[in-house]
Amino acid sequence: MKTIMIMFDSLNRHFLPPYGCDWVHAPNFTRLAEHAVVYDRNFVGSLPCIPARRELHTGRLNFLHRSWGPLEPFDDSMPEILKNSGIYTHITTDHMHYFEEGGATYHQRYNSWEVSRGQEGDPFKGDVKGYQSHRSRNDFFRFNVQDSYNRTILSKEEDMPQAVTFQRGIEFIERNHDQDDWFLTIETFDPHEPFFVPSKYKELYPDLADYKADWPGWDCAANEADKATLAYAALVSMCDHYLGKVLDSIDRYRLWDSTMVILCTDHGYLLGEHGHIGKVSMPGYRQVCNTPLMVWNPKSGKRGRSSRLTQTIDIPATILEFFGIDRPSDMQGIPLQNEDNSREGALFGIHSLYTCCTDGRYIYMRGVDAEKPVYNYTLMPTHMHSYFSREELGSATLEQPLEFTKGMPVLRCRAEGWCGHSVSNEDYLFDLDTDKEQDRNLLHHITGPNLQKELARMQSLLRELMEKSGAPPEYFERIGFERPGNPILNGEKADENQACASGKMQHETHF
Repeated sequence: MKTIMIMFDSLNRHFLPPYGCDWVHAPNFTRLAEHAVVYDRNFVGSLPCIPARRELHTGRLNFLHRSWGPLEPFDDSMPEILKNSGIYTHITTDHMHYFEEGGATYHQRYNSWEVSRGQEGDPFKGDVKGYQSHRSRNDFFRFNVQDSYNRTILSKEEDMPQAVTFQRGIEFIERNHDQDDWFLTIETFDPHEPFFVPSKYKELYPDLADYKADWPGWDCAANEADKATLAYAALVSMCDHYLGKVLDSIDRYRLWDSTMVILCTDHGYLLGEHGHIGKVSMPGYRQVCNTPLMVWNPKSGKRGRSSRLTQTIDIPATILEFFGIDRPSDMQGIPLQNEDNSREGALFGIHSLYTCCTDGRYIYMRGVDAEKPVYNYTLMPTHMHSYFSREELGSATLEQPLEFTKGMPVLRCRAEGWCGHSVSNEDYLFDLDTDKEQDRNLLHHITGPNLQKELARMQSLLRELMEKSGAPPEYFERIGFERPGNPILNGEKADENQACASGKMQHETHF
């Protein structure tokens, strides 16, 4: 048996025809959906990019213990487990974060790997003049200068990182289609910003003709967000084109009967909805957290749609079970084949910011008290682009092993928050059955016993999921819960929720 996992970065399901979009040109997403099970209630776990990829290796949530960082020495890696079990593993990627301090332990878990350089501000070609002329500017400005230089080198579509990444994946299929027992990951950074896309895909959207910028700021104006939406759609259409090439190869070599095909992403992306651009500092809206997932499993032959509540952590569990390999005891994911073994709720969030859960109908998002401390538990003290600061390492203490660290003690370092993004103490509760766009925070609009009942239930679910995931005691306090062992809410936060559920509300409504 074989598996091909096709992964896009920042793929918003609301731009895909199989999820109801009727204006984005993406026929190959539909083509795969017709041959697979399409999961409607699939949610992220740990955000953003690299924490999600850690889950794709470990099948375990990590945002409660760690911000952006490498695989840890105690982590179980699905590709490595496959490799050690005689399944050949290969990844072709253009995701530059694997080659920074905060992601440098992922691709080595495969038997072999290939990287296509040049996405975003990847420093893969030297431009001394450009660097010297802007060396007094901040790091992000220099990052943009590097990105602009990269584009002068990647002017032809066939040289662009996504095109090269997919071509290498197709070459792997061509070389190995007649072999058994392999796992291939084809992973592109697109449609992550910047929305750098050849003109032929822009021409699918006539209103893009006069749009030159393609890297919207996370605080950009509404009119810029409208144009950015079209630029993002054009990049989705490019992703669709290369997805089609992979599907063509699967057809050509008649691999459907022997090959599991998985299409997934790390998270979605907001393009002006709820007044936000991006995917980090805002609460857990569906555009970011309710992600596309399509799976073809030749063993079951099932197609159609599934309303089962699933998460990113289920993907590695699914792959291991497909190859008949036992899952590690620390893996929280549930194989998608195990339809009778479903979860009551899904926990998701980003370290130090929002902590969220859903039961498939309601989404509850709990804000934080930014004055309360939060820590990284790690044996690999690096951030995205750097080592931990002297201040962070100066706060380090060696702690007893956590329940999933294989008996290894860990460093506990005071965290400063993820990239300095703002945090909020506001809570949200949404009913997706009646408010799919999440425009109506029930805590601001509804009062009465029905609300109190659902709010208490979702708070209890959130706490239960955190406890099952081994959340550190201080993480409970940061979001206003008592430490484990006491199921009663912190008094101050409970009073706040009471005020939210009564004093601020003007009328009573039934759920």
